[in-house]
Amino acid sequence: MGISNSEAARRAGLEERRYGHYIAGRREPDLATLKTIAGVLQTTPNWLLGVADAQEDDPAKASFIDRFANAAKGMNAEELELLVIQAEAVAARKNTKVKNK
Repeated sequence: MGISNSEAARRAGLEERRYGHYIAGRREPDLATLKTIAGVLQTTPNWLLGVADAQEDDPAKASFIDRFANAAKGMNAEELELLVIQAEAVAARKNTKVKNK
């Protein structure tokens, strides 16, 4: 999101030191705190926990899909439209290559 850990902590209503423990993996937040942090970071608790999408068998691909979705949340409508057009072009190119083989 382009914010510092101290800013994320402030937005989540946490002490910076406590938030730092979560970031460093020295402590684990309770579910309510995890949901709050995810909301501040405009992501999901599953993404923060590294849980892959159950519909995607490839964990690496699931991670990219999550990153793609999280990046899209920070875009305005015009930027999102350009991103979708680019993604569709890449997918169409791939489908054309498969048909030509």
